[in-house]
Parts: sequence; structure tokens; C-alpha cells
Amino acid sequence: MASSLCLNSCAAVPGAAKQILSSLILLHKFPSSLGHKYCISKTSASLSVPITDKKEIRSTDLVALEYADLNLTDKISQELGHVRIRQHVNPLSSSFSVPAPVPNWDEVFKDPTLPLMVDIGSGKCKKHFSGSGRFLLWLAKQNPDSQNYLGLEIRAKLVKRAEFWVKELALSNVHFMFANAAVSFKQLVSTYPGPLALVSILCPDPHFKKRHHKRRVVQTPLVNSILTRLMPEGKVFIQSDVVEVAEDMRKQFDEESGVLQHIDTVDPSVLCDNEGWLLNNPMGIRTEREIHAELEGAKIYRRLYQKRKGY
Repeated sequence: MASSLCLNSCAAVPGAAKQILSSLILLHKFPSSLGHKYCISKTSASLSVPITDKKEIRSTDLVALEYADLNLTDKISQELGHVRIRQHVNPLSSSFSVPAPVPNWDEVFKDPTLPLMVDIGSGKCKKHFSGSGRFLLWLAKQNPDSQNYLGLEIRAKLVKRAEFWVKELALSNVHFMFANAAVSFKQLVSTYPGPLALVSILCPDPHFKKRHHKRRVVQTPLVNSILTRLMPEGKVFIQSDVVEVAEDMRKQFDEESGVLQHIDTVDPSVLCDNEGWLLNNPMGIRTEREIHAELEGAKIYRRLYQKRKGY
């Protein structure tokens, strides 16, 4: 089961680029007052992202290195141009209240009976957001014949860009949809022919103000829909660099302990800190937001749940 979910898989960047990436990740331990800018010496000429003497390293450089295997650099610029988005969207707006149409799964995926991973909020890319679709694209490329991937994103422009990349990479096991997960998740997953194996909610919109907490994506109806459809031993992966958001998500999933158990109770070799947060990302690849946050010195709060047998 672990292999089909791509848990604990290898890093995305091989060879010299991987070594440089490992070194660069350590930069987030520097004082946060330094921001994104650091200087390093040239170490290798074989990197997909050129690094020159005393180049200022930014989080975008680290993202490019992490996802070097996808080779997506500049592919989007000529076709779609610069994609500008609003950082925060109100999912309770009437414009997002209409359920997304259910696709013809036979047209969306080469084999719609494969186990499905659903990433909620898969296109987000700015300060508080998890990625621009690369996370799912990388996973899909690693597992072309064993798993399907569905990204639900509330920002239509980001869906368009991600689908462009799907075509560029000629992947037949990943699909992105413009959808409000709170409205559309239940209907979409209930019509999918195969089993729901994994749901990820990574760095969702924080909606900091208390009166806006009702806008957060993890609410009781969505949790219930996930648990109802998730296959036995299926998994739910949540993470955020905003501790209040992570604690809110954790509270709601921890309350379902009759159906879910945290992964360290299933596999004692999984390492957690004293507060029960995972020490490592179990997916084998970090999201773009995760890279940005770690470079700034932020902690990533992660939990991975598994559905109990017999449910």
C-alpha cells in the first residue's frame, strides 16, 4: 500500500543537483531577518538551474531544483503568459456554490479503476499556499501505472496552467479541476470508479480572523465525506506552516479516532516530535509553499492518518 501512495519515496532531484539541494535546504536555519537572499559558491555546472558564483539564492531556485525532473521551466510563459491570482478567495461566495460537473472518468484517466489521490487546493502558489500543481505532477510522473491523481483548486487560472502542464508532460493519470472542495468533493469522489486511497490538504488558506474561520476548507461536512469514501487503510495527510491552522485541522481529524488512527500508532518507526507532529514529509517531495516556509525558518506541522480496517 505504501508504494502505491508514494510514501517515503526517493527525492526528486538526482546527482549533483540533489546534493546542492540538500545543502540549500539548510539555509532556512539562518536568521529570518536575512529573508530569501543568500550567497553560495559555484559547486556544479550540471544543475538544471544555473548557479553562478555568489548568486543570491531564493526560494524559487530551490523550487526549481526540487522539481527539476519535471523540466517545466518557461513552458508556461509563451502559452498562457503570467498567471496572476488573488491570494485569498472566499469559498462561501455564491460564485463558488455551484458543484463542479462530474467528468467522464474514462476520458480523464487512462485507467479510472486505479486507487485515487485527491489533493485539495492543489494549485495554490503564493505566500500561504502549497504549490502550483507541480506536487501532483511529480507524484503522477513517479507512479504512471499504479495511481491516479486529482487536484481540486478554487482558482480557475491555476487549473488552466496545471492542465497545460499535464498535456506537456503527456500524463494520463493526473487531472486538475476548478472546484470548491467543500461543495464538490462528495459528489466527485462518490462517482469515481476506483477506491479513494489518499486525501491531502496542504497549507490551506489560513483565514486568520476568527469571523472568517468558517471559510477554512476543513469543516465537519468535508471530514465526514472524506471518511465515508476513504478505503480501509486509506490515508489523510494534512500540513501547514501556520500552527493555528494545523491545530484546527488536527483537532477535527483527531476527533475521528474511532475511524482514523495516526500513522505512528500503525508504524512505530514513523518519527514524531513531542507534540505528535511528523518530523518528516512522508510524500517524498515538498510542496512549493513548504519550500518557501522552510527557507524562512518556519516549522511545518504535519499529520498523517490511516483509516482503520473494517470501516
